[in-house]
Amino acid sequence: MPIATIEWKKNRVRMIDQTLLPHKLKFVHCDSARDMWSAIRSMKIRGAPALGVAAAYGVYLGIRNSGKTFFKDLEKTAGYIASSRPTARNLFWALERMKRTAYAYKKEPLEKIKHVLLKEANRILAEDKDICRKMGKFGSGLIRKNDRILTHCNAGGLATADYGTALGIIFTAHKEKKKMKVYVDETRPVLQGARLTTWELLREGIDTTLISDNVSASLMAKGKIDKIIVGADRIARNGDTANKIGTYNVAILAHYHKIPFYVAAPLSTIDVRTKSGKDIPIEERSPEEVRKIRGAYIAPKKVKVYNPAFDVTPAKFITAIITEKGILRKPFGGSIAAVIASSYTVSLRARRRRAKQSQ
Repeated sequence: MPIATIEWKKNRVRMIDQTLLPHKLKFVHCDSARDMWSAIRSMKIRGAPALGVAAAYGVYLGIRNSGKTFFKDLEKTAGYIASSRPTARNLFWALERMKRTAYAYKKEPLEKIKHVLLKEANRILAEDKDICRKMGKFGSGLIRKNDRILTHCNAGGLATADYGTALGIIFTAHKEKKKMKVYVDETRPVLQGARLTTWELLREGIDTTLISDNVSASLMAKGKIDKIIVGADRIARNGDTANKIGTYNVAILAHYHKIPFYVAAPLSTIDVRTKSGKDIPIEERSPEEVRKIRGAYIAPKKVKVYNPAFDVTPAKFITAIITEKGILRKPFGGSIAAVIASSYTVSLRARRRRAKQSQ
């Protein structure tokens, strides 16, 4: 059963502390924008869609006690949350959406604006749950009986509100009684695959095997991988995709061995203002994440470290992109532009309808 990664509960945000998994399932609470910034930065919450939800609530937490300087505080809070992590597009998408909502109601009483912003954050959370299940349905059609699937990092319920993108597809196929075997890259240096993905898959009773990151080539060469499904943190308008470091390695190996390589992500992960992967900002994290594992040094304390959190997989190595609106095929420039245009029209109508209802 899906478990709520993040939710609004008793007038504050409750979320799973993912740094403690798989050994301890503990919930933490955020009462302020500062709390949310810290939770995002420390990776207590992580995964692009989940960061979008967290950012939306972070905005509300930052302005709920604001007065005459409301819009100044709104801009300050959004900028502050934006500084937490730079790569996941959903985080910035949610901040932009919250600001747009606030300015749409700028002539209304302050308390109404605050109420509308909380409703919008709740709506973003609810939409994520629905979107992930739609992606699951589309993606499960790509899975065949007895498939052997490789995934990298964590793109499950822990990376979203409660269900998952890449893992959501696997969960859906499992519910449809499709027998499969899933290989999970450990995903150094933070071990999201080993700690989080295996935990989620085993909870669902799915046949799961953990491998070191450097084992996937051997499995592919032996014909033991039928397809690869990963998530995404930002997709450029040409289809280039940023995902957890090591994804690019897997994509090249898949291309060489002629194995389908699928990316699963909501449309909110697509950044149409970013022309290609060269323009995607890549976060670099603390050297200690590489020097240590779970607090214990595995390398000399003074050794220099290069620790990018993400890499970019060029569109030419991606077989298809699975979204809530369907499966996007090459050339991605055209398919992305078409689905974004269609989605914008639907979204605009929905906003106008909600505005009329609030009058």
